[in-house]
Amino acid sequence: MRSLATSGSAVPQAPETEGVSGGYDSPLPNRRVLELSTLYEISKILGSSLDLERSLTGILRILNSFMGMRKGTILLYDAESGELSIRLALGMSPEEIARGKYQMGEGILGKVMQHGLPMVIPDIEQEPEFLDHTRSRGDLSQPVAFIAVPIKVGGEAVGVLTVDRLFGQKISFEEDVRVLTIVASLIGQAVNLHQHVTREREGLLAQTRSLQQALRTRYRLDNIVGRSKRMQEIYDAVEQVSQTRATVLIRGESGTGKELIARAIHYNSPRAAGPFVKLNCAALPQSLLESELFGHEKGAFTGATAAKKGRFELADQGSLFLDEIGDLPMPVQVKLLRVLQERCFERVGGTRTIAVDVRIIAATHQDLEAAITRGEFREDLYYRLNVVPIRLPPLRERREDIPLLVEHFLAKFNRENNRKVRITGRLLQAMLEYDWPGNVRELENCIERMVILARRRLLLPEDLPLPIQAPSDAQVKARPRTAPAPASASAGGAIPPRLCSLKELEREQVIRALDRANGVQIKAAALLGITPRQLRYRLRKYGIIRAFRLSNGQRDPEA
Repeated sequence: MRSLATSGSAVPQAPETEGVSGGYDSPLPNRRVLELSTLYEISKILGSSLDLERSLTGILRILNSFMGMRKGTILLYDAESGELSIRLALGMSPEEIARGKYQMGEGILGKVMQHGLPMVIPDIEQEPEFLDHTRSRGDLSQPVAFIAVPIKVGGEAVGVLTVDRLFGQKISFEEDVRVLTIVASLIGQAVNLHQHVTREREGLLAQTRSLQQALRTRYRLDNIVGRSKRMQEIYDAVEQVSQTRATVLIRGESGTGKELIARAIHYNSPRAAGPFVKLNCAALPQSLLESELFGHEKGAFTGATAAKKGRFELADQGSLFLDEIGDLPMPVQVKLLRVLQERCFERVGGTRTIAVDVRIIAATHQDLEAAITRGEFREDLYYRLNVVPIRLPPLRERREDIPLLVEHFLAKFNRENNRKVRITGRLLQAMLEYDWPGNVRELENCIERMVILARRRLLLPEDLPLPIQAPSDAQVKARPRTAPAPASASAGGAIPPRLCSLKELEREQVIRALDRANGVQIKAAALLGITPRQLRYRLRKYGIIRAFRLSNGQRDPEA
């Protein structure tokens, strides 16, 4: 057994000339040309693909044709298991490859890995330390030499490259070792690049999973602000429909949160790991809308310099949200109807039929029934879209959610702008009495504006932007003090405006919560969606504790 340390630039082994021994009968210049050609071909293989298995297989095949190997193996070291195992082999069966495992320092291969130096065995049958774990060599009819060189990355061995060679009478191992050392160095760079790419890919996959989980958490139904009876009915509908693949039509005025509900349907469904793709049908002209939906082929029209995937292809295995579906032009409606029926389409300018698995969620603020009567919307498309309808109520029909929304947006914009702004009861009362034609979006913009422009920590009614106007003190005093109507008296459980003052409304809600919680303040605060500290403040403010005890026949401690 011989141990060889190579240094300097190496040139692979090739034919034999006078004074130089080897396994070839070609002149020395031809050998040098063959060596350079071999290294060039190996470099091309390593630079053409990031597939490590494919690259290493190509290297072994080139070495086979160049060096006349009987067998060739590439072994890589696993630091976790502490084993050196065959990653790829030429001339071995899968069973033999599976047996090729060595510990650090075990046999010839373990020593090459441990010391980081090449080793040569002129005849493997005469070497007791040669451990043929693969049992792939059997009975040898002639002497076989074994050459092993370390595969290094940054001076540290990460694997071993081996070859078997049949030799004649004259043998020169130095040339072969130098060739294999260069090849092993190239393999080491490829392994290092593969490991780096693998780590980055795993990091990106972990980040993707984290983002998907964050989206699921963000769009959970219990994270949507709104506890009114109407919103609870919508949450129940979303929970039911999200587990199916049925098409959903979300209807409601602008600013009611149609996209939020669409995302909740997607991220609470089995398709949550797939893409959520959205398209505003009113934002594009007809000429571009068709291309955006179905994609186009190269040269389909002027400016189509390359093929492009449409939103349907991008949303495959996920959900496609078509906002403002009522503004879809009639010619595009026909093509959309076909996709809904057959789940396939052709790109603009193409002939290949593309099948997709996409869940459609559409939304509109328009009266589609009236549009059908006017001939502006196809009736058959309407029935295809209106499988599961969900109607979002405007903010004026669920005024009891306004305090929760105000608190949510106030905390959000205080955090974003590093402010500590609060609002007064009179300001909240003015917000409750305003109809909010822009719905939640208008309320959000109003609070953001007030937080940004606030000159003091406490916002007053005069800080409200126009056209919202707070009622004057005289108007509040002159307003008849009517008892609050029960929730069932108005549509969807909404509190009728201008029937009671904010103080009466808030006091009544606190008393009801205490009654439902049997006087337990923590439970009552949870029912109201406020903190226990905020509840205690309201109890002192309205003297509710004393009134609640007296109404329940308890002794008044202040008596």
